Amino acid sequence: MKIIKRQDYIDIWKNLSQEKNMVFLAGPRQSGKTTLAKDILKDYPNNLYFNWDIISDKRKLIEDPYFFEDINRKDDSVPLVIFDEIHKYSNWKNYLKGAYDGFYKDFVFLVSGSGRLDLYQKGGDSLAGRYLMFNLFPFTLSELSEKKRGLTEFLDDPLSYFKKNKSETSHRIWRDLFELSGFPEPYTKGTKAFWRKWSQNYSKQIIYEDIRDMSGIRRVDDVALLFSLLPSKVGSPLSINNLAGDLGLTFDTVKNWLQLFDASFLTFRISPWSKKVTRAITKEKKIYLFNYPLIEDEGARFENMVALELKKWVNNWNSLGGGVFDLRYIRNKEKEEVDFLITNNQKPFLLIETKNGDATPAKSLIDFAQEINVPAVQLVNRDDIYKLKRSDNTLVVTAYDWLSSLP
Repeated sequence: MKIIKRQDYIDIWKNLSQEKNMVFLAGPRQSGKTTLAKDILKDYPNNLYFNWDIISDKRKLIEDPYFFEDINRKDDSVPLVIFDEIHKYSNWKNYLKGAYDGFYKDFVFLVSGSGRLDLYQKGGDSLAGRYLMFNLFPFTLSELSEKKRGLTEFLDDPLSYFKKNKSETSHRIWRDLFELSGFPEPYTKGTKAFWRKWSQNYSKQIIYEDIRDMSGIRRVDDVALLFSLLPSKVGSPLSINNLAGDLGLTFDTVKNWLQLFDASFLTFRISPWSKKVTRAITKEKKIYLFNYPLIEDEGARFENMVALELKKWVNNWNSLGGGVFDLRYIRNKEKEEVDFLITNNQKPFLLIETKNGDATPAKSLIDFAQEINVPAVQLVNRDDIYKLKRSDNTLVVTAYDWLSSLP
């Protein structure tokens, strides 16, 4: 299997660990967190890797909570201690609080887990102020690309990009991601057949193991049925009432299960933006999948891929303190819509529309861009598209060309 170094995330780790001696790393199961953690470990002569899922490690912590004090040091540099899947320990928050408060001057801690460590509610004292956090995403085009803009360059002019990125390499990466997802194992295996085998087990593991254990839900088959309906809902505002009616469940039950999908990194959702938008809808979110080849409709899958690229971009730059970015969408009561809006410091920054084949600028994109006074990009899932109109601040461009140069 080809090994792809996750340099973007190693750089984020280096930045955060200089600011705080405890850093949380969360992300989807099988997105490469353990591999990344062990890559980071190589830069520390004094290190210790702990995994709660390993019985001997678990026993060591129970018998001697601060066992890491006895680390075999090779020099006088600060040791790195990695706690992997520690959130499965019932008293994990109190344990990490004690480890940080007692040893933050002498150790660096990396805490890794497949659940959203910042959302787990298993009791214990708050860890607020004791850690910084970043998320690991599956591979995206912007991560795998060699040529990228700097953040300042992007913020100054999001409509420009490195045209030299227009290459068969970017196209091939995009095509492979479309078929195989960005999860490291199916992506590096490189066959649709393997993705099918891998995918059949992936969501089942999370629903029948992680979500069941996290929530204590007994009706796990109903949870799985709800998830099976979501690929057909991608790209449109999600009506919880309609889902509840289809499944014969209460609104609150479906709402809570959707939150569990988000917390387990099966899905992520984006909210509508309503400020300065006439007759905007304000409630229904749009939902997207991390394992997006489950989506049969090619246009919806394309939109999902773009959503993941933008979500990763927003998360990474927020982690680095580059801004206070958010990903939204715009839709009004006349059902006019633009797929994505990036905001910075709660102000609109860039509108982004996706079209699977249409290179004609969408009327709703132009209208909303004028209404909220921001530049606009229409990403087209076709080769050799480039139409820049500085007069109305719009760009229509091949999706993989523009996305490959995201900072």
